Amino acid sequence: MSDKLQKTEDDHLAEAREALLDAALAHVPFDGWGDACFFAALADATNESGVDETLARLACPRGALDLALAYHRRGDALMTSRAQSGDLSAMRYSERVAALVRLRIEASNDREIVRRGLTFFAMPAHAAEGAGAIWQTCDLIWKTLGDNSDDLNWYSKRAILSAVYSSTLLFWLGDDSQDHQATWDFLDRRIENVMQFEKVKGSLRKNPIMQSFMRGPGQLLDRIHAPGEKGNPDLPGHIKDPS
Repeated sequence: MSDKLQKTEDDHLAEAREALLDAALAHVPFDGWGDACFFAALADATNESGVDETLARLACPRGALDLALAYHRRGDALMTSRAQSGDLSAMRYSERVAALVRLRIEASNDREIVRRGLTFFAMPAHAAEGAGAIWQTCDLIWKTLGDNSDDLNWYSKRAILSAVYSSTLLFWLGDDSQDHQATWDFLDRRIENVMQFEKVKGSLRKNPIMQSFMRGPGQLLDRIHAPGEKGNPDLPGHIKDPS
């Protein structure tokens, strides 16, 4: 049986999307992530790479938005691949977090393409998708680090890291220091701030008054969670108890 027959419909769509994205990257620095970029990439992919136009349109039904999200997911996948091929075990936990954020930013590679992406996702029509993409990146970072929290910490960790990642990315875009060292110093300071916050939060958990204060949110989460589970699979980013 040929490879073509063995491939699923999703495989063909994924290949078309990747070919379309590869074609788009030559146009993004000039046209941004918009209709002009999408149609130029569509023409290149169909004429030069032999991608079926109908299949390409099915792969990215929302046009440039789907391409921009595909580019972001490609960076996430590259970060994960590089993290798995390296060894973070000798690092302190805060250093591992910083290392993964750095790997993700380095995976972005082309600052002009990223800058165009930030402009695109700043538009009201795309802001929710952009915020969701950053949230998914930070969720992936925590999962890569083995985080299995399933309470208010799940949300707070991802919200805080989203702020750290976003601010560091913006700093990186304007950083002209050698090897972007100023960016990594900035990242280390932000991570240190987060760790200080975690220490304070840990001490507050031991405070009887704060325990009483947090009892309400905890009960609310218990009501959301299905019986016999640590979390509800309908919640975004749910992580089930592996036990």
